[in-house]
Amino acid sequence: MNNKVKRITLIGMFAAIAFAIVVIARIPVVLFLKYDPKDIIITLGGFIMGPVSALLISVIVSLIEMITISDTGIIGCIMNILSTCSFACVATVIYYRKKSIYSAIAGLFAGCIAMVVVMLLWNYLLTPIYMKYPREAVVELLLPVFLPFNLLKGGLNAAFTFLLYKPIVTALRKSGLVAGGSSAAPAQTKAGKHIGLKIVALVIIAACVLMALSLKGII
Repeated sequence: MNNKVKRITLIGMFAAIAFAIVVIARIPVVLFLKYDPKDIIITLGGFIMGPVSALLISVIVSLIEMITISDTGIIGCIMNILSTCSFACVATVIYYRKKSIYSAIAGLFAGCIAMVVVMLLWNYLLTPIYMKYPREAVVELLLPVFLPFNLLKGGLNAAFTFLLYKPIVTALRKSGLVAGGSSAAPAQTKAGKHIGLKIVALVIIAACVLMALSLKGII
């Protein structure tokens, strides 16, 4: 029962943080497309508790968003769930098959690709309906707008998840909400052993920021 209470507490905590981030950190990028970092929080929750927990957090946050701050209704809610789960759940499933830092990286990469594919299909099929855009106009935007935006989103999600995961798990272990051992996190490594991977993550973040500035026409 104690473990069940801890899991419910963590799911609620991650859902609350993810929703708060949606409210305060949603960044317009291009057209009606906005980036918010909630997928990072949801993926972190999935890496800690498993893909089912990632799905639950995604659904909770999307439903709360739909009834509070969203103006896209049930279609927008479904879009949020699909986008988040295609990234967070795919990444978590791959990581949980063999927990290591490399399976975490493979999962994040696969999650990024899955999200890009899913959202391109979604935008092609349903954006003309719920945004009242002609389908021909949406098709013309797929490669120059929707593709780079979703690559940007996936890249930021993956890089920040990689950088934040170990310190967050460490903090949760100290609080007693997460048990010690390797089951809750990618293989723990000696400080500095994977500094090259951290540098790559920072480079990805910088590249995504430049892409966002380019899409906004700033550079």
